[in-house]
Amino acid sequence: MKRVLILALLLGLAACKQETAQDTSPVELTAETLGHFCQMNLLEHPGPKAQVHLEGLPGMPIFFSQVRDAIAYQRLPEQSHTILAMQVNDMGAANATWDNPGKGNWIDANEAYYVIGSTQPGGMGAPETIPFASQAAAASIAASNGGQVVRLTEIPDDMVLAPVAADGTTSSPSDSKDESDFEQRLRALAQPGKG
Repeated sequence: MKRVLILALLLGLAACKQETAQDTSPVELTAETLGHFCQMNLLEHPGPKAQVHLEGLPGMPIFFSQVRDAIAYQRLPEQSHTILAMQVNDMGAANATWDNPGKGNWIDANEAYYVIGSTQPGGMGAPETIPFASQAAAASIAASNGGQVVRLTEIPDDMVLAPVAADGTTSSPSDSKDESDFEQRLRALAQPGKG
């Protein structure tokens, strides 16, 4: 009898835990949606956007003016919360244009194909990582605007973490002493016990 009660209690606790799973469904942009880094209204900037859902912070994800910024956020060592989901606009969707990246066309960032190194700058003027649900759509944009098609894990760190020059270009960490220092400080922060 005692075992039956313990088993019932454990099953009840498991059911409770399942009911409290955090919702990571995409949230549409509104006139009040601000970019996490820039604190500017996202609807005022062209290009694809991203949203990140953090564990323990249900309700509203944090939004990014550029997909590049969300990837940088994901890779920064200072994270205080686990990222449960990251979604990006599918720029190959029928309703997506550069000035209006669309509604209802959010896709999982891990499943997307990205065009990097194209001539198309992002909403904040920095080089952009342009997401697509379809590899063929990404390849078509890369063929017409330059760049290459990669998956999320293949995007180089310096593409999203390197400083952006006034002309909108990034430079590799070996291009200057300041950027080399930036990379060393970033690595130091990522080491346990440092910071």
